[in-house]
Formats: sequence, structure tokens, C-alpha cells
Amino acid sequence: MINVVEISKEKLIEENKKLQFENFAIRHELEQLKRLIFGKKSERFIPTLPAEQLSMGLLVAEQEAPSPITETILYNRNKPTTKKEPSIRMQFPADLPREEVVIEPIEDVTGCFRIGEEVSEVLEMTSAKFYVRRTIRPKYARKNGEGIAIGMLPSRINEKGLLGTSIICQLLVDKFIDHLPVYRQQERMKRIGMDIHYNTLIDATHEGIRWLEVLYGALKNHVFKSRYLHADETPIKVLDKAKKGTTHRGYFWVYYSLPDRSVLFDYRQGRGMEGPSTLLQDYKGYLQTDGYEVYASLVKNNKDIIHLGCMAHARRKFEEALINDRAIAEKGLTYFQQLYEIERMLTLDNAKVEEIKITRQQKSVPLLKEMEAWMKECYAKVLPKSPIGKAIFYSLTRWETLTEYTNNGLLRIDNNLVENSIRPVALGRKNYLFCGSHEAAKRSAMMYSLFASCKAHGINPEKWLKHVLDIIPNYPINKIANLLPSKDTKAFFDSL
Repeated sequence: MINVVEISKEKLIEENKKLQFENFAIRHELEQLKRLIFGKKSERFIPTLPAEQLSMGLLVAEQEAPSPITETILYNRNKPTTKKEPSIRMQFPADLPREEVVIEPIEDVTGCFRIGEEVSEVLEMTSAKFYVRRTIRPKYARKNGEGIAIGMLPSRINEKGLLGTSIICQLLVDKFIDHLPVYRQQERMKRIGMDIHYNTLIDATHEGIRWLEVLYGALKNHVFKSRYLHADETPIKVLDKAKKGTTHRGYFWVYYSLPDRSVLFDYRQGRGMEGPSTLLQDYKGYLQTDGYEVYASLVKNNKDIIHLGCMAHARRKFEEALINDRAIAEKGLTYFQQLYEIERMLTLDNAKVEEIKITRQQKSVPLLKEMEAWMKECYAKVLPKSPIGKAIFYSLTRWETLTEYTNNGLLRIDNNLVENSIRPVALGRKNYLFCGSHEAAKRSAMMYSLFASCKAHGINPEKWLKHVLDIIPNYPINKIANLLPSKDTKAFFDSL
């Protein structure tokens, strides 16, 4: 009977530990969700551990951060005698049209001499206005009854359509850059005097996108010729006839070519290997990603790809673990802070590629070795399934890919460039919520690709799109890549 009681106690103790851990995991998850909803989104880190403790590497694994001590300080401060410099007013471009309004004094100025004037400027705007472009082609009867002479009608992307290129361009820019659904655009058009049927606007939008398909194909070929790609993926809700009452969770896979700053969105119905394995099957070069296992599996099957990890993702794991173990998490974040400070100084100094590599080898590599040894030591003291344990495990199991950036001055420390390209999709999700079909999602991927490439090169997307839609019907197919937004075409589009 005694043995039975002892066994029951052991089981109860074990069960109690298990429940405590589950309770902690749930509370940690709740804190993260509350932070996402109500808290700050910034991951900026300000250490609270003493500098001496950080520099000596001293660490208390399970000790919580000490409570802050408050004190009242009274002091006298000299009032500054110098005046603040006046703020500089925004200067309006000289080429903007000016509308002048002259205000004369109320009193009679007869016999007075004008000695100057006071000029003030404010920026105004007028709402968009519709107009009809009439193309008139005089017809002439040739001599001796040899037929009729008439001018050739310029080619348009919608030969029989009633909407011109400027409206189609505006529809696409409003939807994919300003994230304004077509039905809202329709309401806006009504307010300025033109009631256009919704289906007419949709058809015009699709017609404009159809002409850009060949340009999207050229962009895809161009991107995968790069020798350095960033890759990431983001979900998008899609209506699917096979799933009544709910939406399908599709994915935009995004590839950013750092050398020429081109961006490609590729829509896939799932998050499996099908998408990246198809597009990257012949790829040779560097591929920088987060820790998603699909990328690691892909690299194993392609020896021509050198895999780079994302230090920002590794850092984020430690930042999320602050609630769990502040001492260890802060020490880890301090290491990341020092690594990023090295990168920041290289950027400020406009360091060349070879200088970047030398500096990283001299400063970053020793720091990374110290950090790796510290993480291995800490991992033996923490619970593997705790947030801090998961943070350390994430970095250690990807350490080779995380530190690869130090071997080449062209490489980046993280994957933030491609993540910045994905942000418009998040804004779009808040406005139009979902894509109407899988085909609509593919069209969205195409437009996001072209507009993101415009943004990466600082090209006005509206000017670019208007020019392309105007000339693409007669443009040589073998030269279509010349219409892509790039550093070579930026000057031309800036001049339009």
C-alpha cells in the first residue's frame, strides 16, 4: 500500500510540472497576442542589464530582472537665452502652375507710389475631371476613283472599349498601390459626374492587366538571372468555389533581386515546395530567407544555391522571450545590437564591398563566435520548449546560414528588403480582404511585382504604367524587357 501511494505522488508531481509548463506556455502565447493587438510593434531594444555584467558575460539564467528603484531629484536649470531657429517652410516646385489673386487696399491709393508687394503661397488642388478625346480622321476620295484616303487610327490596348488608357491606368494604380477596391473607385467617379457601370470598370482593369502579362514574364526571367535573391512568403485569402462559407488560404511567394532591385510576386495555392522548387530549379547563387524549412529542403536538393539566414528573425525570437527570461534574452539582444551597429557604421561610411568583408571578418566574426559559445552554454541551463530555449535553438540550428553574410561584402545581414516589399499586400488585405478567385490572385501578383519594382527604383508608377500601356500594342516582343522599371529607365520616366 505504501508503494502505491509513493507512485501516485510521483505521478502527481510529474503531472503538476507538466501542467505548470502548459500554463506558462499559454500565458506566454496570450502575452504575445495581447502585444500584437494592444502593444507596441517596435522591436527596438534598450538593455537594462548593467554594462559590467554584459561585458564580462556574467549571467543568471533563472533570475528575474530587479525591480526599478525610484528617487526624486531637484535641480536648477538655466533658461536658454538663444532663440530657436525658425522652422523652414516647405518650398513648392517652381514648375507648378500659379493662380494669382491680387488684393488691393480698401482705402483710396490714388497718387500713392507702389514700393513693393507681400507674396504668400498656399498649396491648392482641383478634383479630377473627365473629358472626351475625339479622334477625327478626314476622308478623301482619291483621283480617278482609286479609293479613299484616311489616317490610320492609333493602336490602343482596348480597340473597341470606351475607356481610354488614362482611366485604365488610374484603375490599376488606385487598386494595387492605393488599395482602393473598384467599387469604391466607381463611387468616387459618380461624385465627379460620371456613372460608369461596375462591369465596365472590371473589364477595363482586366484588359490592362492582360497586356502586361508578357512584361511579367520578362520580369520573371530577369529576376532569376540574378545571383543574389531574397525570398519570403505571405498569406492571402482567396474565394474558392470548392470551399463554401469560407475562403482559401493562398500564398504570395516574393523574390527580391538585390543587384538590380527587381521584385517578383508569385501566387501559389499552398505553402509547400511546389512554388519555389519550380522557379528555383535552375537557380545558381545566394538565396536569403527566414527559417522556414521548405527553403532548407530546397537548398539540400540544389547544390548551386548558397543559403543565407535572416538575423532579424533570429533576433525576434529573443525579443519575444523577454517575458520568459529577461536576463538571457537581453544578453542575446545585446549581441544582436552590436552586430547591427557594425552594419550601420558600414552604411554610414559608404564602405565598398571589400572593405565591408574585411570589417566583418575583424569585428563581426569574433563577436559571432563569442555569441555561439554563450548560446551553447545557456541552452544547457534552460528548458528546451520554453520561449528562450526555442530562441536559442532557432539560432544554433541555423548558425551556418546566419553567419554566411560575413564571407561576402555584397550580402546583407537580414532579409528585411523583401519583407518591406510585402508590406503593400498587408495594406491591401485590410481594404479588399480577399481575392475573388485564384486567377484574380495571379493577376494581383503580377501587378504587385511591377509596381514594387517601380518603387524599388524610385520610378513614378503612374507615369510608367501610362507610357507602357500607350506603346505596348506596337512594341517589338523581342525588346519587351526594355519596358521594365530599372535603373536604366529611371531617368526617362522621371522626364515624362
